Amino acid sequence: MPDGGATEVVSGDAAEQALAYLAEMSPDLRGAAILDSAGAVLAAAGHPDRWREDAAALLDVADRAGGEPVEQVHVATEQGEVFVVRSAGLAAVAVTERFALASLMFFDMRSVLRDLAATAGRRDENRRISGEIGPSAPGSGEG
Repeated sequence: MPDGGATEVVSGDAAEQALAYLAEMSPDLRGAAILDSAGAVLAAAGHPDRWREDAAALLDVADRAGGEPVEQVHVATEQGEVFVVRSAGLAAVAVTERFALASLMFFDMRSVLRDLAATAGRRDENRRISGEIGPSAPGSGEG
């Protein structure tokens, strides 16, 4: 499920918070999930395996239709709408009520993924710096 970009490791807690924020911003949201670049579910409303399978199938079809990985997908039906965004090595999948404002949904999803990737990058940079200047003597708990 590559998007051409890689991201640092994102924690499940951070992904859960990002998903909660997306739900708060999007009143038409029925459910959503955030996946890493390998398709593993980091956070989901409902059953994670179902989100992984369905997102993989949707993205596979969309990628094959265009001959290259897609950045976003929007499917509208009479029952509701599905949105997928890939950004910074992550993917967000959202199911909404019918007639959700697509431009706003895509903006919110992209924003959440960008913030999530930036948070992970800062956390990993802080770990790297701490490892360079922090205690590393035996028994110090680090090293």
